[in-house]
Amino acid sequence: MSVEQALLGRRSVRAFLTRPVSRSAVERILELASQSASNSNGQPWQVHVLTGAAKDRLTAALLKAHEGGGRVQKCEFDYQPRPDEWVEPFLSRRSEFGQGLYGKTLGIEFTDLVGRDSHHRRNYEFFGAPVGIILTVSRHQLDSALIDAGLFLQAVMLTARAAGLDTCPQASFLDYYPVLRRHLNIPDDHRIVCGISLGYADKTHPLYSFTTPRQCVKDFATFYEDRAEDAIGMDGSTPGIGSLPQRPTQENSGGSEIDIDHVPWAGWMQDFPEQPGSRRH
Repeated sequence: MSVEQALLGRRSVRAFLTRPVSRSAVERILELASQSASNSNGQPWQVHVLTGAAKDRLTAALLKAHEGGGRVQKCEFDYQPRPDEWVEPFLSRRSEFGQGLYGKTLGIEFTDLVGRDSHHRRNYEFFGAPVGIILTVSRHQLDSALIDAGLFLQAVMLTARAAGLDTCPQASFLDYYPVLRRHLNIPDDHRIVCGISLGYADKTHPLYSFTTPRQCVKDFATFYEDRAEDAIGMDGSTPGIGSLPQRPTQENSGGSEIDIDHVPWAGWMQDFPEQPGSRRH
């Protein structure tokens, strides 16, 4: 599989088969991901891989904290804005994501708090994947370590896709970071970045059909070129450079998405667990 195919075929999978993944396969993925670039070659990442009973114990502890109101008020670092602090265009994109995932794909109404929570708690089961990973980075490298972590995370996801596996990056674990620290050997000088579900996608699950749109290059890129304007075609294309291939169809690759599953109210602009009618603006 080429890098292009891995990018276009990667998606955030939220339903996995119980089919096991060998330790050697996981080690190979991590070995390849370790080739990622990092600031001054600091390689500040660490991964904590969970399978079998160890994963089940962590899941049980996370669900107990979730059901007992153990969600922290403040994460270890500012991961994202509060629900009422999102601005455009991110607000609309988030709302579209939430409506597509909960409403259109899962058929969960906006007012169905039980249904939304039922889906959200599956985060802590790693969506049924046989392998769960927690990614951390050193605090000593400051915020550059978060960039390094992103590079490493992307490498894990693409390498897994090239091996025929699927993933889902999950920031939902940040809400219960004390549980992770109690159950895993995470150094005090490391920040928890996210979790990753790893396994084989359940292509029969309704969630497998869920994909998210992408912005066109012209919407986010600005080109600065030291040459005559007539070198640029009337349609904005550069002579001699063909257009990029279109994203493959659902049948070919299953689409592509890079969203990170985080909170059960994603896209609804409402803090949880407020009741319907108490929507925050």
